[in-house]
Amino acid sequence: MSRAFLLLRRRLVGSVFVLLIVVVGTFLLLEAAPGDAVDAYLVSTGGDAGLVEAMRQSWGLDQSAATRLANYLWALLHLDLGHSVAFSRPIRDVILERLPVTLILMGASTALSFGLGSALGIYAGARPGSLRDRFLSTASLALYAVPGFWLALVLVIVFAVDLRWFPISGFETIASGKTGLARAADIAHHLVLPVTSLGVIYLALYLRMMRAGMAEVWRLDFIRAARAKGLSRRRIVLAHVARNALLPLVTMLGLQSAQMLGGSVVIESIFSVPGLGRLAQEAVALRDTPLLLGIILVSAVLVVLINLLVDIAYAFLDPRVGASEASA
Repeated sequence: MSRAFLLLRRRLVGSVFVLLIVVVGTFLLLEAAPGDAVDAYLVSTGGDAGLVEAMRQSWGLDQSAATRLANYLWALLHLDLGHSVAFSRPIRDVILERLPVTLILMGASTALSFGLGSALGIYAGARPGSLRDRFLSTASLALYAVPGFWLALVLVIVFAVDLRWFPISGFETIASGKTGLARAADIAHHLVLPVTSLGVIYLALYLRMMRAGMAEVWRLDFIRAARAKGLSRRRIVLAHVARNALLPLVTMLGLQSAQMLGGSVVIESIFSVPGLGRLAQEAVALRDTPLLLGIILVSAVLVVLINLLVDIAYAFLDPRVGASEASA
């Protein structure tokens, strides 16, 4: 049995318990919060005591918390996320409509932050202590200190309002009738500012991590041996220093997925991007507990899958990790 399969099996078994803890913990936290969907409905429309009682019975809110939790877990075993109170539709359908938007936003932001951050980190770490190293390190520190929502608002004011280079909000032009490459270009045009707002903060983090990792690798013995062999500096940087410094960034890629999902809530709200983050905000405002539970569960599954892929990639990049995990 291959090491990759053993690692995959161990991670999948652990992921089941993680998701169970997330579901139960989230349910209990939402149960402790004041108000429910009926209260939110009555605030906006009004109603008498008879209507309140009928709505609670119809939505199952008259049952005990333990009963509702047991019913919810039983439904999850049948891949049923329940029914949205606010949208009057199956939660699975509502989430599947918004999920691709968030995946595109996260994927583009991750590609920007990881790709460009790693490249700039290699450029800075190739010559430690140089002018470019000090400049990029200082710039990344300043950029990392900028709040994401503030950066998003500044980008909107400068590039959407003043210069009018990009749309202020939305995922694509409504009723444009575009298809194929034209639609893809329209979506990309709308996502430039959201992707930049979400990805630039993490770009600074990857830059600093890559630069710090390369500074450590430069002091190792095998780098001195490579220099003694007469290898060019370019080959040493790309084939030895950067390759070894890249491993911690792969681990951080999985850890940052949860934070990026959390950051997408703010970014999607600012730019009115119809993704899971915006949907979560609507579910909270409408006290739609089943929908919010479904969003959190799907988000947890995404984070678990991303970390699973990162673990497998790390095992292939460093066989010692895969061997130790498989033998444990």
